[in-house]
Amino acid sequence: MKKNVGSTDKMIRFGAVALILILYVTGVIAGGIALLLGIVAFVLLVTGFFGICPLYGACGISTKQSQ
Repeated sequence: MKKNVGSTDKMIRFGAVALILILYVTGVIAGGIALLLGIVAFVLLVTGFFGICPLYGACGISTKQSQ
């Protein structure tokens, strides 16, 4: 699979993961919402780390600049 997540997109994903983690640690989110956001954070972390987003691929989107 071809990489389709650019550097700015990665930074936004990692920022969202950090925000979700902070909200959980400080007790702002808990229960079902925390579980749901934890799953979202995990997906964002994995797709950002590997630079591949299957949803982007299915939609024909790429934020990665050609080099």
